[in-house]
Amino acid sequence: MSAEPARAYFGIGEVIAQLRAEFPDISVSKIRFLEAEGLIQPARSPSGYRKFGPADVDRLRYILTAQRDRYLPLRVIKDQLDADQPASGPLTRSELLDAAGIDERSLAELEEFGLVLRSGGRYAPETVEAVRAIIALGRYGVQARHLRVLRASADRETALIEQVVAPVLRQRSSGARDRAASSARDIASHVLTLHAALIGMSLADAGFAGREPGDTGR
Repeated sequence: MSAEPARAYFGIGEVIAQLRAEFPDISVSKIRFLEAEGLIQPARSPSGYRKFGPADVDRLRYILTAQRDRYLPLRVIKDQLDADQPASGPLTRSELLDAAGIDERSLAELEEFGLVLRSGGRYAPETVEAVRAIIALGRYGVQARHLRVLRASADRETALIEQVVAPVLRQRSSGARDRAASSARDIASHVLTLHAALIGMSLADAGFAGREPGDTGR
């Protein structure tokens, strides 16, 4: 994927420069604190630096204004932001680019390899987490083309889930689709737990299991 984003992103110092006229006490530590408290979630560059998009700057401005002018505690501000955020709704392409911190070329590459899927021109909220994970893997030299095996695995696991809930979907009673969706999510949770456990066992078998502090291996 391309390392340089084509869109406009700002480093933490540039964000401070933009906001300092309105909020003279803004600082690096203040922004890091807000991030630690979960009020902002800037993207990261491949080297780990924070990347703030225009939406991130607007969110920061809202938080700082609510603190200064309305004396709201951070917990209340976060609740308000979470309530206004369409986290459970689909994302537009522009929203995904801003939230994930990648450029158009990189997103097109992920779509080409089947790592990002669109439905009706929109993206599921989980896409942001997936893209950020792909970026993190890129820091270890893992390229998008290497991850096609994960796409194939996800498709097989999804097919299994669909097969299990198919009898519920065939029911003609009201609410059958909702019951099937609930069962599918529950099954998916168990599948993910099993998947992680299997990888953990494989790593242990390969000699990569971590040791507890003070464990000499004897």
